[in-house]
Amino acid sequence: MDTFIQQVINGLVLGSLYALIALGYTMVYGILNLINFAHGDVLMVGALTALTSILLLKAQFPDLPGWLLMVAGIVVAIPTCVVISLIIERVAYRPLRGAPRLAPLITAIGVSIVLQTVAMLVWGRNYMTFPSLLPSEPIEFFGATVTVTKLVVIGMSALIMIGLMVLVNRSKLGRAMRATAENPRVAGLMGVDPNLVIMITFAIGASLAAVAGVMLAATYSVAHFYMGFMPGLKAFTAAVLGGIGNIPGAMVGGLLLGLIEALGAGYIGELTGGVLGSHYQDVFAFIVLCAVLILRPSGLLGERVADRA
Repeated sequence: MDTFIQQVINGLVLGSLYALIALGYTMVYGILNLINFAHGDVLMVGALTALTSILLLKAQFPDLPGWLLMVAGIVVAIPTCVVISLIIERVAYRPLRGAPRLAPLITAIGVSIVLQTVAMLVWGRNYMTFPSLLPSEPIEFFGATVTVTKLVVIGMSALIMIGLMVLVNRSKLGRAMRATAENPRVAGLMGVDPNLVIMITFAIGASLAAVAGVMLAATYSVAHFYMGFMPGLKAFTAAVLGGIGNIPGAMVGGLLLGLIEALGAGYIGELTGGVLGSHYQDVFAFIVLCAVLILRPSGLLGERVADRA
């Protein structure tokens, strides 16, 4: 039971991060039917930008508390990711809105490679250590251990996801987003500016990616130019698992995928004597992806057009 609780905690942390990233995928897809494969690399830029700002602040103000440094890192990362995401939307995606679906997909992959290359030139190839900003003493929880950082990840992700649901379902902006997702031309006739709504959607997705990037780097104490590729790919898997284009589906898919990975790596790794342990946990995510695409291509919650944003 101790092992089970520990793996559930690990899965919730991982799943919360996947859910935050998956929301960016599913929001953009809901409006544009576009898979923004550069989204994971926006996360990477946010993490590295936050790390740079945190190191600069620590050098100038060594007595600042760790939580304040983390908040400062997130505050710097969010506008940086938003600006980059808006530039990507304006330069790479908007001219291709009427093009066949393959063209934006290839463009998204190209943008991803460009971001990775630029990050490698700016921050270098080597892994960078993300400082431990929150208390690292383990907290006992029913025989398992959890750190303050993991609790912050779970709590912050839950608050953000609840806030996003309220925004989409209860606000004027949310109605405009749902209308644009339903039919951009008709929404335009009703006084909604589809270009503005799309830009706001990209900005919200980039903000979520920035927060997820900082939390990911803080959880695993490392940041590098390639760190966004695999989490981005798994978050896409989570979005497909829950139902691409469906916001609740992205949340459920992210949490489920995190739990599947953690429990699979823990129990299957133990049964196989470590042969299929944590080093092979990526396998479980893509087994799930293949199974969902074969058995239920629309995802667990399907795609409800009215909820798309």
